Amino acid sequence: MGTDQIISELTRKIEFLLNRQVQMEQKSRELTLRVQRLESYEEDNINLRQENNALKERIAELESRLNSNSNNSSKPPSSDGYRKKPALPKLKKGKQGVQKGHKGRTLQQVENPDETIYCDPDYCDCGHTFSEDELVFSEARQVFDIPKPKLEITEYQIYKAKCPECGIVHKGVAPKGVNAPAQYGHGVKAYAVLLNVHFKLPFKKIQLLFGDLFGYSINESTVYSATERCYQALEESEEQIKTKVVESQVAHADETGLRVAGKLHWLHTATSSLYTYLFVHEKRGGVALTSDKSILNRLTGWLVHDCWSSYFGFDKIKHAICGAHIIRELEWQIENDKREWAKYVQGFLLNLHYKSHQELAKRQREVLMKYRYFCTLGDQEEPPPKKTPGSRGRYKRTKGRKLVERLIREEKAVLAFAFNEEVLFTNNLAYPNFNIIPTFSLTDRYRMCS
Repeated sequence: MGTDQIISELTRKIEFLLNRQVQMEQKSRELTLRVQRLESYEEDNINLRQENNALKERIAELESRLNSNSNNSSKPPSSDGYRKKPALPKLKKGKQGVQKGHKGRTLQQVENPDETIYCDPDYCDCGHTFSEDELVFSEARQVFDIPKPKLEITEYQIYKAKCPECGIVHKGVAPKGVNAPAQYGHGVKAYAVLLNVHFKLPFKKIQLLFGDLFGYSINESTVYSATERCYQALEESEEQIKTKVVESQVAHADETGLRVAGKLHWLHTATSSLYTYLFVHEKRGGVALTSDKSILNRLTGWLVHDCWSSYFGFDKIKHAICGAHIIRELEWQIENDKREWAKYVQGFLLNLHYKSHQELAKRQREVLMKYRYFCTLGDQEEPPPKKTPGSRGRYKRTKGRKLVERLIREEKAVLAFAFNEEVLFTNNLAYPNFNIIPTFSLTDRYRMCS
């Protein structure tokens, strides 16, 4: 092979290799672009997964709100609307209805009626007229009714006289409190306070009510002053109630929102078996519970509450969690998330509720073992949230996970009712006080206004 042929062959191979290099570089660029696209797709995929998870959590949260009611959450019964309420979970089935020996609430006749009207037969169909000697008592029927409302107006006429011996003029004295030519008496003021405090009628409606019933529209200022006077008269009673609640072995605490001058405030209660103390505060949590109005920092016994975190700030008291609240939360897990562990815990707690303290005291170790076992099932069925690659920050726990952690963490408070006879299963002593202000009779209010 000549030199020219060799050079020609080498030139051809060099051109081939250069073309090959160009092709390889082009393919490399294409692969780089593909890799970049794949990385972009992967990033988009991660973002879409995060958005998808966020949407799933949001949907679950909205479904949770939609499915929440007074039977499976802490929401009040008034928020349930008019939909049919499901039956509460029951441990035992038995005969329904009134217990044997229970006295009914049927209206009963009184021995001394205020008025008696005689209904005598006039005459017989044959024309005979009955005499008084022929009448024999047959039966009595009584009608309980309200007389036509009217104000009773009492006039005090004050006279004066001049002594004929010494010439001194003496004037009669009106009863204490009768100071004006025309004024409302203690009964009217007591009635107005009753309507405002106990029945929660605003001053304007009380004014309209008096105008409609009695023909006299009582001034709003009169209602206010009567309420203020009643409040001042109760200061000593309030201090006595505080002392009684503080001295009790078991107290119940709760809080609920209410409007004061159009702004959200909180009505707090501390209740014993016989006494109730209420106060209003702008805040719900620790600021209110440790304020001068609160008495929780003076308690030394048991405090039954709904597991609101602020209550655990008091370390000198023994805590007990309301079983009814836990039962409702477990019910939500059963109804919405179909959690088996919640069924076990709910049935276990309800079963303990129906057992005697003497029996539970003998089986304390067994009770604790079962409770911890069911909580372990919950811990397995409601695992902690897993970290998503590329995500930051704290990971949101499910409603069930929060409940499981709380049941494990507050074991002693949850089971307090089982091993302490003085501790009730529920916090119901505190809850009704939001609907029923501590009751005073109309006679008591009359005295306070006098």
